[in-house]
Amino acid sequence: MSLPSPAPGHAAHATHASHPDLRALLRDTAPLAAETPVAEVAERMLDTRDASLLSLPIVADGRPIGSISRYELMRIYLTPYGRELFGRRPVASIANREALVLPLDMSLDEAARRIAERIASPITEDFILVDAQGRHAGTGVVLDVLRAMEARLAQRSTELEQAYSRVKSSQLQLMQSEKMASLGQMVAGLVHEINTPLGYVRNNVEMTRAALSDTAPLLRAFERMADGGALPDGDGGELAVLRSRVDSDFVEDTLGLLDDTLHGIGQITELIGHLRNFSRLDRAQTQQVELDGLIDAAVRILQHVMKKRGIELRRHRGPVPPIECAPAQINQVLLNLIGNAAQAIEHDRGRISIRTQVLGRRAIVVIEDNGKGIAESDLERIFDPFFTTKPVGQGTGLGLAIAHQIVEQHGGIIRVASRPGVGTRFIVGLPLPASTSGERT
Repeated sequence: MSLPSPAPGHAAHATHASHPDLRALLRDTAPLAAETPVAEVAERMLDTRDASLLSLPIVADGRPIGSISRYELMRIYLTPYGRELFGRRPVASIANREALVLPLDMSLDEAARRIAERIASPITEDFILVDAQGRHAGTGVVLDVLRAMEARLAQRSTELEQAYSRVKSSQLQLMQSEKMASLGQMVAGLVHEINTPLGYVRNNVEMTRAALSDTAPLLRAFERMADGGALPDGDGGELAVLRSRVDSDFVEDTLGLLDDTLHGIGQITELIGHLRNFSRLDRAQTQQVELDGLIDAAVRILQHVMKKRGIELRRHRGPVPPIECAPAQINQVLLNLIGNAAQAIEHDRGRISIRTQVLGRRAIVVIEDNGKGIAESDLERIFDPFFTTKPVGQGTGLGLAIAHQIVEQHGGIIRVASRPGVGTRFIVGLPLPASTSGERT
């Protein structure tokens, strides 16, 4: 007895919603008896109720023993005298005894795999569905499986797009978190960098103010004299003293103090500008920038770290044309690599070498240190998220992973070589604009 077909548009069973099986595709089909004459089967094939089926099941004692396809009947009937020769024979005599039989509770994915293993071109047969006892339940249509798989693929594609969107959002949050973590580590040192020029700016302003305090009474006296007035008794000696203080040397000294003050303010402005550029959120905006300028900005922010550790910085600037990039992102990569290089140096003869050049169609940055190096077993994992060789609490494990991602998103490459006790070399290659790329070294 056939199981009822599920209502259109309704899931087969709630328990199968997450892992759909073949119940949703079951077609209630009356089976053929093994002794049914071929001519009668041909008439059955013309029945509108079975018009969409490629084959009909043949059942004996409630269990499928084979199937007969429209294709096979057409082949017989196109044979000379085929109707006369085969019309009275039982359908079991020409049945396909290797018809595909699948259980109702088979998952859609497994059914699609089994059908793909057996499917022929052109498709000439559908498949038979049986219940848990192996008894005939109905027919499954191959095209129904294909449509169901197509719908599932479309659903999964939508789910993947949504998941990708969530991952991208999470990545942006992680990138900003890593950037803020790096900023937190830098700010303490930058306070000293800012306090130094701020201190002598304040000192210069106080000295200038004290010096200018002598000019006010002198100018008032000169104004009275210019207006034809007389100086009060006793002011002549005081004015002579003031006049001796306010001379051309005084003016030059004051101008020098103001120049120093402007220089200090410029240093503070530069430091704050570098911090602002590093922390800004417009990571996706691309523009043409000088690669060495980005390196200078990163070095300026990390200068206090290198000073504190007594690290010598060596720069080798090659003729590199402007590159097209998101400056804030590449700045983050450089800060991470240079900062890691500085932290890897634990002796008093530290050295970091930064070299830029053009190689083929890429602008190359080589950052090399003579620090403790990286163990060979760790080299394959250093770009993995949350992997770090730093002590607990001193690293997020995201810096190099994000750097790797940023460089790849720019169409570039990042490579590393290291020897424990000798040092580490990172190489970053970023694509040059097509109009400027060429073989230069």
